[in-house]
Amino acid sequence: MPLDLQDSPLHVSVPRGRRAPHRHGVIGHQATLSADDVDNRFGFGVTTPERTWCDLGAVLSLAPLVAVGDRLIHRALPLTHLDRLARAVDDYGAGRGARLLRKALPMLDDGSESPMESWQQVIIILAGLPAPVTNYDVFDERGVFVARVDLAYPELKISMDYEGDHHRTDKRQWRRDIARFRRLKAIDWDAKRYTADDLAAPDEFIAELAASIRARS
Repeated sequence: MPLDLQDSPLHVSVPRGRRAPHRHGVIGHQATLSADDVDNRFGFGVTTPERTWCDLGAVLSLAPLVAVGDRLIHRALPLTHLDRLARAVDDYGAGRGARLLRKALPMLDDGSESPMESWQQVIIILAGLPAPVTNYDVFDERGVFVARVDLAYPELKISMDYEGDHHRTDKRQWRRDIARFRRLKAIDWDAKRYTADDLAAPDEFIAELAASIRARS
């Protein structure tokens, strides 16, 4: 799965001129760092969130790079902001991964709350479909709350929710899911549910989504 980084090696950067570490599970890099690229946290010298994201452009593919960026700017507890990332990308210049960073930057969304939401958002945008709204609260015509959905086209009443394995194995969660989708259907929302298999081979779900958009436009 593209967003599963648990088994990835640890990448460590050191200022150019110092010896980069190389051992099992560790990949060392030498980097040209300015004073603005370095921060001190928990007693350690580390690269700033902005520089770290730029460095990740050289080692990640598009979807996980967007997922990391979304987490960095998430509105609830931001570690940085979109304008700072944009400036950092400009300062990064033509370094390795620069082209991917510039492709990822306009896809970032401070409302995305999980890597899988980010991944699905990337797939939808790359397919040429409109970017959906993230984590949208649905209300009925009386103003009564119905559900909070992962992704939505509110004007078309189309919602998309990613369901991890816990939605299947947790009996209470499974029952809540059935009830909430029934409530969405009752107010004429086209409520869609997706799993990791759908995102790994997205042609079918993209075709279905595009057909729904056409039908409700």
